[in-house]
Amino acid sequence: MINYSALSDHWRSLGLEQWAPDIESLLRSRMSSSTHGDFKHWQEILKALPEIDSDPIKLEEALLQLSPWRKGPFDVGGVVIDAEWRSDLKWGRLDHAIAPLAGRNVLDVGCGNGYYALRMREAGAESVIGIDPTLLYVMQFLAVNHFVRDQSIFVLPLRLHELPGSAHSFDSTFSMGVLYHQRSPMDHLRQLRNTLRPNGQLVLETLFLPGEEACARTPTDRYARMKNVWLLPTIAELSTWLTRSGFRNIEVINEAVTTVEEQRSSKWMTFDSLAEALDPVDSGLTVEGWPAPRRVVVTASTA
Repeated sequence: MINYSALSDHWRSLGLEQWAPDIESLLRSRMSSSTHGDFKHWQEILKALPEIDSDPIKLEEALLQLSPWRKGPFDVGGVVIDAEWRSDLKWGRLDHAIAPLAGRNVLDVGCGNGYYALRMREAGAESVIGIDPTLLYVMQFLAVNHFVRDQSIFVLPLRLHELPGSAHSFDSTFSMGVLYHQRSPMDHLRQLRNTLRPNGQLVLETLFLPGEEACARTPTDRYARMKNVWLLPTIAELSTWLTRSGFRNIEVINEAVTTVEEQRSSKWMTFDSLAEALDPVDSGLTVEGWPAPRRVVVTASTA
């Protein structure tokens, strides 16, 4: 499970040792059966994980018990976890255009199961703290890291506002696929800024609406069958939000239409996916009549 001693050492290395008591108290309450009825079952799966050179059929059976896998793919001992999202495609759209991660301490907000955190470490990041409130994703990361054994990545069941205070300690902060789930996107952006040291870099990926004007719209009920989408901006409006939140050097590094090749169902995520969220006659629209999902990646700095 979470190595609390190593985590405390990490807070100390960031100059955030005052965070340790509050965060560890939260983590111990979250990592329990009282938080989620399946927690004990997930613990048993992790404890029974075989070694990486064991029977791949048994390994696959164990990992499938932690479904649904939303982000991937992972190759664990020859078992390919073909997750709902081809997250490698998204990573390929941004890794060449962000500040080099070598030697940087990174915060990954809404990190899911740690797929991107592992890619960040591959790119040379000194350490990665990932936070995501979904406990299953934390367990998925712990399962993958059982084999990877990277002691410089932590995936914690926390939300951004639960961090004890303004850190100003991270070199890079990522927020990918999070902003449109926030009731107050400006608050989220200001909280992200408060995590970064001077001259730190934000890497933001979010949904956007087509159009040149600066505006944003709120779905009345659902967007692409998602209920928790609160505000969809144009890129011009997103740039305004970033500027008003204190960011500078704002740069759009990628725009992409999400395809059913990038987000789809698989045996690792058997529920409905993007195909069921698009209009069956016009794939350029969602089933609610909104423009189909488009995603933009933006970088910005604190100076």
